[in-house]
Amino acid sequence: MTAKATRPGHHDDGVVLVPFGKEHLAAALRLSQEMSWPYRLEDWAIALELGQGFVLCNEAGTVIATAAWWAHGEDHASAGMIIVSKAVQGRGHGSRLMDALLGAAHPRTITLNSTAEGLALYQRRGFACVGVIHQHQGLPKKCHEAPPPNLVRAMAPSDVEAIARLDQEATAWARRQMLDRLVQIGDGHVLVRDGEPRGYAISRLFGRGQVIGPVVAESPADARALIEAALARLGRVFVRVDTSATSQLGEWLEGLGLQRVGDATTMVLGTQVPSTGPARLFALANQSFN
Repeated sequence: MTAKATRPGHHDDGVVLVPFGKEHLAAALRLSQEMSWPYRLEDWAIALELGQGFVLCNEAGTVIATAAWWAHGEDHASAGMIIVSKAVQGRGHGSRLMDALLGAAHPRTITLNSTAEGLALYQRRGFACVGVIHQHQGLPKKCHEAPPPNLVRAMAPSDVEAIARLDQEATAWARRQMLDRLVQIGDGHVLVRDGEPRGYAISRLFGRGQVIGPVVAESPADARALIEAALARLGRVFVRVDTSATSQLGEWLEGLGLQRVGDATTMVLGTQVPSTGPARLFALANQSFN
């Protein structure tokens, strides 16, 4: 992977590139609202707390574009929340942000989930398409019964080491800091077999309601059990699940009332490391974190 580092500063058009700071959060929220993305201010704040990025500001000091990335150890990173205001699209601002992001994250392999509009920007920088994410969401049709407690139970503080190991098996990423924060703000469930954690799920407030993810398990059946456990606790509230097209969960989620409402293309720049398994990632924390 190669990338030209871009230093913060002014450009010929008077637009300045600066590190993404807390003072930019309210403006970033307005940009995501402009795109009809369902982020809350709290979602932006947690993303910035766990990661870093850049914003572009015009001569009036208004934020016109954002991009963020999250390091998962020294070898991997994810990128997202890449937005350019509709009023200034087509002027190279997306390219400038991406070049800055790639320079900062280098030499890590970078994974992102792209909208249809962003594909060309990323392909020009060498990103390759490796999969498709289906976004499912809605109000569950009914309240759900929890799986038996000898199969799925509430996550305990003593489980954190095990879920971090399972997560790294499934993703090949070292993202303990992110997992610790998601556990802190959400509710976790652990699937147990032969006395050992073999899968986990975290649900938390996000966007229009609750998101269930990450979900890591060894099989679609185990992933369904973990999601059922989360749904049983949540009751009939708005729920979102982002899952791979190959997860074998899509038809089941639609049967629950979580309709498929959109797709994203998973793209990678650099060497994609396969999971060491048997645990696999069945649902994302969100499409930015992955």
